[in-house]
Amino acid sequence: MSVKVDIRVPVGRPLREVADFIARCEDAGFNGVGVHDHHHTGRDVYVALALAAERTSRLTLYPATSNAVTRHPLVLAALGNSVAELAPGRFLLSLAPGFLSVERAGEPQARRAHLRETVRTVRSLLRGENTPLGARETVLTHPVTPSPEVYVLAAGPRMLELAGEVADGVMMFVGLHPDAVRVARDHVAAGARRAGRDPASIKEIFIVTTAVGPFEETREWPRREFREGQSFLTYPSRANLRWLREAGIDLADDHRPGDISPELAAKICDAYGLFGPAEYCAERLLRAREEIGRGDDLHVFFFPAHTFASGYDLPETDVTAFAKTIGPRLGGS
Repeated sequence: MSVKVDIRVPVGRPLREVADFIARCEDAGFNGVGVHDHHHTGRDVYVALALAAERTSRLTLYPATSNAVTRHPLVLAALGNSVAELAPGRFLLSLAPGFLSVERAGEPQARRAHLRETVRTVRSLLRGENTPLGARETVLTHPVTPSPEVYVLAAGPRMLELAGEVADGVMMFVGLHPDAVRVARDHVAAGARRAGRDPASIKEIFIVTTAVGPFEETREWPRREFREGQSFLTYPSRANLRWLREAGIDLADDHRPGDISPELAAKICDAYGLFGPAEYCAERLLRAREEIGRGDDLHVFFFPAHTFASGYDLPETDVTAFAKTIGPRLGGS
């Protein structure tokens, strides 16, 4: 079994610098890079990915994630098709109801029915099929081969079922505890079966919150706020608490982060993600491979821990740790 590791890179620097950093991620040994789609930065994720496609040769590239509110399905398909043309066989499209971009646009998050229809439409367009759009049918004139896969980011049970129903894969934000993962997979399988699909055909990427450093520093994250009035453990969704409960850790929806004891914080960190020195993070991933790996691999997406204020900092620490310690340990396993 192998462990594939992708990492989140924000558009927090000028686009050419972001593309150069993504090239460093390839040099560090990552499998892929997901760049967040935040319009309010004034920097477009698909421009960043296009530049990165020209600077890399192996990395899988994708937005992490685009939403179904601020971009029309035809626009999403054209953007995804364009980057896939620049990076043949190494682009995927990931979609979600939306968070900060939708919030900044003054719009509500996409309802599940809207997201379901968007995923179906975009997948159809990317495959070069005649696709209903409004009162007519539309087809992409120059679809690439192979067509990009479409993943859905899912944190709650209904979103997991939607992913199983309509997507090629699911980016699961459920932690690493095997009991939580088992329940989450049951939801994906339920959606797949409802649509007459084979649950085993739905690919998986586990979103794993990471904080690389001494235990006494990194395990303080559950005791902090993401932004005023919102605990770290309820970002980006309160569904995080559901999966912690599946892991045997019961926190109230309105818990006060500062009331979490250091001992409980350590248990939360072990179930929730990777919090500790690089050597520990590597061993935790190897344990996860044994506990939740499916088929011949485990695919994870590093989501570096951050606050609202630090969300656009480049993940220098994670990339250095992966290049020097985590990647070689995984490769040598």
